[in-house]
Amino acid sequence: MFTTAFLDLPHLASAHGCVQLPGSKSISNRVLLLAALSHGTTVLHDLLDSDDTRVMLDALHALGCTITPGQVTPGQPLHITGLGGALPADAAATLFLGNAGTAMRPLTAALAVLGGQFEMTGIARMYERPIGDLVDALRQLGCQIDYLGTPGYPPLKIGHPDFAAHLAAPIRVRGDVSSQFLTSLLMALPLLARTQAITIDVQGELISKPYIHITLELLARFGIRVENHGWQRFVIPAGSHYQSPGAIHVEADASSASYFIALGAIATGDNGQKSIKIEGVGLDSIQGDIRFAEAAQAMGAVVTGGPNWLQVQRGAWPLKAIDLDCNHIPDAAMTLAAMALYADGTTTLRNIASWRVKETDRIAAMACELRKLGATVEEGADFIRITPPASVQDWQAASIHTYDDHRVAMCFSLAAFNPAGLPVRIEDPQCVAKTFPDYFEALFTLVQPSVPAPVICIDGPTASGKGTVASLVAQRLGFALLDSGALYRIAGLAATRAGIPLEAAHAQQIADLVATLHIVFTPDQRVLLGAEDISLAIRTEAAGMNASRVSAFPAVRQALLQLQRDFRRLPGLVADGRDMGTVIFPDAALKVYLSASAQCRAERRFKQLIDKGLSANIADLLADLQARDARDMQRSAAPLKPAEDALHWDNHAERTIEQAVQQVLAWWEQRQPFAAAQRP
Repeated sequence: MFTTAFLDLPHLASAHGCVQLPGSKSISNRVLLLAALSHGTTVLHDLLDSDDTRVMLDALHALGCTITPGQVTPGQPLHITGLGGALPADAAATLFLGNAGTAMRPLTAALAVLGGQFEMTGIARMYERPIGDLVDALRQLGCQIDYLGTPGYPPLKIGHPDFAAHLAAPIRVRGDVSSQFLTSLLMALPLLARTQAITIDVQGELISKPYIHITLELLARFGIRVENHGWQRFVIPAGSHYQSPGAIHVEADASSASYFIALGAIATGDNGQKSIKIEGVGLDSIQGDIRFAEAAQAMGAVVTGGPNWLQVQRGAWPLKAIDLDCNHIPDAAMTLAAMALYADGTTTLRNIASWRVKETDRIAAMACELRKLGATVEEGADFIRITPPASVQDWQAASIHTYDDHRVAMCFSLAAFNPAGLPVRIEDPQCVAKTFPDYFEALFTLVQPSVPAPVICIDGPTASGKGTVASLVAQRLGFALLDSGALYRIAGLAATRAGIPLEAAHAQQIADLVATLHIVFTPDQRVLLGAEDISLAIRTEAAGMNASRVSAFPAVRQALLQLQRDFRRLPGLVADGRDMGTVIFPDAALKVYLSASAQCRAERRFKQLIDKGLSANIADLLADLQARDARDMQRSAAPLKPAEDALHWDNHAERTIEQAVQQVLAWWEQRQPFAAAQRP
């Protein structure tokens, strides 16, 4: 998952391949709570690992559920032993639920019914999301709920209920604000239906019916069969009690599928040779957002599918503008707004008032960010109307503010396919962790940029600080890292272990060995040779001297050439070494040459070794560095020298590594078209 302040997407040209989607957030948090309320142990397969499910799991732990393992582990089922529909009389907890409406609202209803002393808290945005209609409905029953801040909004304090004479009358709840209010009641009230039926009457039009359908389907799996009277009255029969189904598989998220359906419609080309295959959800999904496929087809996509998969290709191009009531796909409809950028006219999305009370005011957010790209946008209380940029010249490079909203971030990644060839910046990309932590990684496995991914080269002599600077720059930008010096160190280490002399006469033998090595740079800056962590083994002075020796052999350099170039991948690469900008990536977007005197570098290396508890002699280090400099500058194959278009930074003793990092980032930012982007 990208944890950078922003993520720059270069212009993308096409896409094809297969993606496995994570589990549905809506289903995951529902089944977590239902399993916790049930008798018996439930085995949950394919559960989503996200911010929302983590806060739900933390809450269930605090309430006394037995959960094994304690967190979601990819590929492993989760076992939950339920509470059997009751809590201890002295149950009390303060529950932090972040910005997870799928946790805050159902848990509020369940705990208000079960009784105890609870405080329901979250982040600041949660305190702006209405919950008053749910609280009003629960108070009709005799539940004790107090507001700890603004009336109608979290945080909340829950006490022990008094149900006397309250259960016979129907419970009334508004249906035109959020379907989560009704879902919360439907999941909580079976706890009270042991001896009598309980009726819920919906006031006004019920929005987001597909999400209520999900709730009803899952309740049935846990033994609760609710009568649905035209989506306006729901009856929970007497004698209801939760019983574990034993095991349950979580469908992939149909809302998340919408981005890849859109990707297929936009980016697979006209020749029918390429497509996007989506695994984990199919046309028979219980999730209403699967009907996004119909909307995409109306815009021109070609969509086929089966029980657990979808396949999408471009059909009509440009896409067809549509006018659509989106009440049946409230979350996925946001993706249609991004697709509208590629349509042949004005697209209108209607009946989306619920966007106003989501993670952010999504109508306002989408309108603001679409305008940044050059679109003409009209917004109303419950609609948005989008006209794409009039011409290629009207498209604008934009820095997209994401409002801590995962769907905004994912929708606007699709703008990187714009016909103007412009990049797109996604601010706060880690907000996708709410439902799809690895979204951008999944996207990058499918897409092809119009030009090779950007590269920043940081060259310089040994101990100039280039490795540390490169690592930090890569972290700040979310780019991949290539430590070319490590590759040569690995080559020297592997040859030594194999008993091959580090001599010119054996250069081809070393090169042949290098070609068989499996080398991995991990995100936490470890270096793996096969399965072995050799991070420390290649950082000794001897390993550095050996690297300098083997790097002088043309056969070894040739063997490593393609290997180094293969590290170039989306969203970009930071490559450090001594010939990155001159030989390996001569087309790099930014080339930096770090320098420092031999004395300064010897003192820096001495401190590094002493800090690691290793013995060192500064005079010996200075002599070694001077000898290595001479050898590196005089070698016939790619001698050490700055590229002609490199920018120079003297990393002398008075300058810190952070200053060097900030300078490289400033040079990089000067080359980006986002400087004038304005936040709302």
